[in-house]
Amino acid sequence: MLYAIIATDVENSLENRMSSRPAHLARLEQLKTEGRLILAGPHPAIDSNDPGSAGFSGSLIVAEFDSLTAAQDWANADPFKAAGVYSSVLVKPFKLVLP
Repeated sequence: MLYAIIATDVENSLENRMSSRPAHLARLEQLKTEGRLILAGPHPAIDSNDPGSAGFSGSLIVAEFDSLTAAQDWANADPFKAAGVYSSVLVKPFKLVLP
């Protein structure tokens, strides 16, 4: 089943986000390699694809996991969470309708 992982950043997360980004991306690449990643990306803090020093306000990942518990466990092990980038992480079942 698909799950949406919706994370919210702490204020001024950009430095921690950038330093832990390689480990974060490696985990996403693993999901992609396994054919389980639907989409992933950050929410710019301003209305721009390149927010510069404004940074990001959070992230969205939609991926396939065996269960809600498995998705939550995966999200809880994210390097961004360990680095203090995220203030909260919500994991919810997701039903893809389109495209």
